[in-house]
Amino acid sequence: MPSTTVETPPETGASLSHGLKQRHLSMIALGGVIGAGLFVGSGAGIAAAGPSIVIAYAVSGLLVMLVMRMLGEMSAAYPSSGSFSAHAERAIGPWAGFTAGWSFWVLLCTAVGLEGIGAAKIVTGWLPGTPEWAWVALFMVVFCGANLAAVKNFGEFEFWFAALKVGAITLFLVLGVLAIAGVLPGTDSPGSSNLTGFLPHGSQGFVIGLLASVFAYGGLETVTIAAAESPDPIRGVASAVRTAMWRIALFYIGSMAVIVTLVPWNGKEIVEKGPYVATLDHLGIPGAGRLMNVVVLVALLSAMNANIYGSSRIAYSLVERGQGPKALGRVSGGVPRAAVLTSSVFGFVCVVLSYWRPNDVFPWLLNMIGAVILVVWFFIAVSQLRLRRRLDREAPGRLVVRMWAFPVLTWVALAGMAAIFVLMARQPDTRVQLYSTGGMTLFLAVVGYARQRARARG
Repeated sequence: MPSTTVETPPETGASLSHGLKQRHLSMIALGGVIGAGLFVGSGAGIAAAGPSIVIAYAVSGLLVMLVMRMLGEMSAAYPSSGSFSAHAERAIGPWAGFTAGWSFWVLLCTAVGLEGIGAAKIVTGWLPGTPEWAWVALFMVVFCGANLAAVKNFGEFEFWFAALKVGAITLFLVLGVLAIAGVLPGTDSPGSSNLTGFLPHGSQGFVIGLLASVFAYGGLETVTIAAAESPDPIRGVASAVRTAMWRIALFYIGSMAVIVTLVPWNGKEIVEKGPYVATLDHLGIPGAGRLMNVVVLVALLSAMNANIYGSSRIAYSLVERGQGPKALGRVSGGVPRAAVLTSSVFGFVCVVLSYWRPNDVFPWLLNMIGAVILVVWFFIAVSQLRLRRRLDREAPGRLVVRMWAFPVLTWVALAGMAAIFVLMARQPDTRVQLYSTGGMTLFLAVVGYARQRARARG
């Protein structure tokens, strides 16, 4: 069982460099909420939920705000490249850190492969006849190489990727608001004509949209991992978490409201082109749709870069805490290069599986990671519930960031997660993901607990 006292973190990331500057963290935090899930995956949610997708994103956004606040509280108190995995180990026990960490590692590594495939499809659409696998290989080599060299390379890539994404979506929102107001040249205000039939497919469609919105928020945790490699991790985490609310409200909920107001929710182009490209094409802005495709490509490449980084740091932290093979913990030049290579290779294996066994192995792998982000959020909430009480009692000075209305909102967040698990169990498509992820989580928990007992006896 974990100690009931507040301890010095067993993994401090002292062997890692501190090459990330505050401007890197600020832009990573800002751009981290603008991911491929928002640009690409939101189309299916809009098609299912119709105009009610705005409510779906608002509901899931509130849950994400609570999760980020809890994670920020713990990460400011205990900066660690292991983030929630290290917090779970401290609060619940080594088995919990093992389970949360390695399940998230599998999620990130698989996502690297998915994002590589998505980015390659965009490029081959521009350059037909070029092999998709070659583009995936090129992207993997570039970002693996950047992450092997120095952490500041990851920071610089993400800084400029995030700057482009933030600029593009801000421009999109400005154009959208002008079009809704009827003051954009060449367009007429649609009024509320596209908002009729608020729940076109009833509660079932809303649930599908809600689940799609939940998974679109994945990736916000990266900033708490990256903060451990900055000169002032406490300041970095605190700043990122405190601005999470307006970022989520503006970029996610705001853009969904603009899209469903301007474009009919049941238009085929919403899913085929993606909601952002479809909206700009609908407004008739020359070249805007093609430019947004460039932004989508950048979002996918940014996610690849961030996920190689995040998976390598999670693996490094787990090894530092005795939760994985020691070879992955070797640090050279301030970078855990063995962990970077392993994470990249796993991502490339996922790409190979998508071609070799597209009908069984790859879908199985995707289902296995389908609900991992909810499992991670659950560990975050339980960890915060336990650690906050210890900190209040033994080290209140560490509470630079505080969870709102503790413990009421922590319990509200846990109830929200439980409700989402129930909704997933009721939907045939997501039920498979829930059970597959549950099986992987249970397997890791059993292995982690067995390792914990063995170490205790030794």
